[in-house]
Amino acid sequence: MSGQDAIVYDLDGTLVRLDVDWEAAAHDAAAVLRARGLDVSDLSLWDMLQRATAEGYRRQVNEAIAEHEREGARRAERLPLAEDLPRSVPVGVCSLNAEAACRIALELHGLDGQVDAIVGRDTLEVHKPDPAPLLWTLAAMDAAPESALFVGDSERDASAARRAGVDFQWASDRRA
Repeated sequence: MSGQDAIVYDLDGTLVRLDVDWEAAAHDAAAVLRARGLDVSDLSLWDMLQRATAEGYRRQVNEAIAEHEREGARRAERLPLAEDLPRSVPVGVCSLNAEAACRIALELHGLDGQVDAIVGRDTLEVHKPDPAPLLWTLAAMDAAPESALFVGDSERDASAARRAGVDFQWASDRRA
């Protein structure tokens, strides 16, 4: 895995760990949907986001989740892989977290000046594992998918990379 023209990292669980109360985020997302007459019993947070998108309430649910993510970003823990930065090639972040939360966490740990492009869950109309956010990140850095590497910690990350035609490396393998 050498010779890449660009590297894109996932954020949470890769470069930093956001201190988000996911249970509270799910509670608030559910409240948004229930207030609009939707039954969300037994739906996970991400299932609620998909339902909100289908019903036309994506922005409202995204904001409910993002509020918790921004708060958690202010208390984010820097992870060892953050020592991978700076790089001699363009660096991007493509995250399932809200873009503002990404920016807050990167700034908190002095990584913001080492990242050339940031795409969060709310930057585009789609999110990982759809390949569009990863491809958009690469385009913002003027990098081709076939000469880039995506480093992440979830199957959503791996799937987005496969679907985008980008080499993938697990964050845990990169630390080794």
